[in-house]
Amino acid sequence: MATTPAAATSTARMERWQRFRTNRDKALATPHGWLTLTSFQWLEDSPAAVDLAPGLWSTDGAGTTAFLTAAASDGLTLVETGERVDGTISAVLADEESLMWVQFGGPNGNRVVVELAMRGGRYAIRTRDSSSPVFTDFDGVPTYPYNPDWEVTGRFEPYPVPADVPIGTANPLVDGVHRSVGEVVFRLPGSPHEFRLQAEEEKLGALTVTFHDETNGDTTDDWRKLSLPRPRPDGSVVLDFNRAINYPSAFTPYGTCPMPVRNNSLDIRVEAGEKQPYPA
Repeated sequence: MATTPAAATSTARMERWQRFRTNRDKALATPHGWLTLTSFQWLEDSPAAVDLAPGLWSTDGAGTTAFLTAAASDGLTLVETGERVDGTISAVLADEESLMWVQFGGPNGNRVVVELAMRGGRYAIRTRDSSSPVFTDFDGVPTYPYNPDWEVTGRFEPYPVPADVPIGTANPLVDGVHRSVGEVVFRLPGSPHEFRLQAEEEKLGALTVTFHDETNGDTTDDWRKLSLPRPRPDGSVVLDFNRAINYPSAFTPYGTCPMPVRNNSLDIRVEAGEKQPYPA
């Protein structure tokens, strides 16, 4: 029996989604990636020890510079150059920036990477341990089965100028800002009305929407995000909820991932995309 054009299209979409899933799981399973986080710790104004990493860590009190003091015997080396830390080093970051700063442990001296981060105007460190069971036991993110009905076409309505909207994050001590560039308007299966989600702009005009739906806390994490291709010249844009993914905070308690803006909530169950990584 000959394959119909519709069947061929459906097969091609399924294959593209399967490639997307393979690449997504590979990206998560990178050494010292999100699955290796083992702590998030604020730095104090005076040099002090921290959990899970040697050395004394601090800021200058004004929140502009971070310092690390360590002896050669602590085994810390700079991630970028491999140079051993023996004395005091410093680094300066802008808000929301991160630096994979030093490493230690294991046969190659790089089992643990210490990331320096500036969040909410304060310096913090995160330890990334490649021996973390979350990483070593990872076998892919559970997902809903692919369903072409969850791929819909909507329209993008840009704002005259972007709007910075205050939001919360996965860390209650860190505030965030969502730079809304417009709204994506669309319909979904099983709903009689249109939805509007505020979107952020990514590279080359692509968009990201962060959203709640009725599966959150049941089969999915508390919120998810969806990347959209650049809108077409007529403003139309494709939303494929089969590609909805978790933020890193779904895998670790040490993320500072942005929550959705108020009203970015869908009052239906979006049974597509990634599920909770660790079902109850």
